[in-house]
Parts: sequence; structure tokens; C-alpha cells
Amino acid sequence: MISIFLVLMVGCTNHIKNEGNKIVVEKRVGEADKYENYNEIKDSKEVQNIKGILNNIDWGNAKVKVSMVSPPHYKFHFEDTTEKQELNGLIYDLWISPDKGRIELVIDSESKYLHLDKKKSAELFKLITGKNLDEV
Repeated sequence: MISIFLVLMVGCTNHIKNEGNKIVVEKRVGEADKYENYNEIKDSKEVQNIKGILNNIDWGNAKVKVSMVSPPHYKFHFEDTTEKQELNGLIYDLWISPDKGRIELVIDSESKYLHLDKKKSAELFKLITGKNLDEV
């Protein structure tokens, strides 16, 4: 009985709470760490699809602060349009991997990092940006 409880507890530690009915996406401008509004995702089905992807992947815990070579290509977060506020303070930083077929995500405030497989990368990138990853 105790082992079942421990398995359930460990399984829950990778779950990240994403609330809100809108996703705000920002795109990096040039090579600097400056961003402009790029996309707002308000369609409830698309928001739910993105939440599903983020909640069903195995987030690894970074042991140290993740340091990337360049600033993220995109940033996004969830908002509630009825309250017009960022709900959980989580900002997802998104990089396109050098091989261009995968994306990397970091939640700095949670020390979370992941390198998605090609299928999930393409799916999430299309939902977030409206573009095909292999065309970037």
C-alpha cells in the first residue's frame, strides 16, 4: 500500500498547473533579449490541446539553473481573460533546437527543462505559433 502511495506522489510531482482561457505568445526581436507580442490563443480547443501536451509530458527537474546560448525564440504564458491577469506566474521559454526538428522548453521559476521529441515538438510549435516547425 505504501509503495502505491509513493508511486502516485512521484507521478504527481511532474504535473504543472496551467490555468486560464488564453495563451499570450511573445517572439524574440533580433538577437537581443527583447520580445514583442506575437500571438494570442483564445480558442478554447487550442488552449486545451496545449494544456494537454504540457501536462502530459515528463518534465525533468534541472539540478542547476539552465543556461542557454541565446535568449528564447518565444515565450508564452496563460491568462484569464475575465480577470486579465497572468494566473500562475509561469512563463514558458521556448527554443528551436539547432537541428530545427525539436523544441526545448524551460520554466525557469520551477527549474524545469525538457527537450521534446519531434512529433510533440511539431504539434506544440504549430499550436503556439501557427507555423510548421520544419519551415522555420
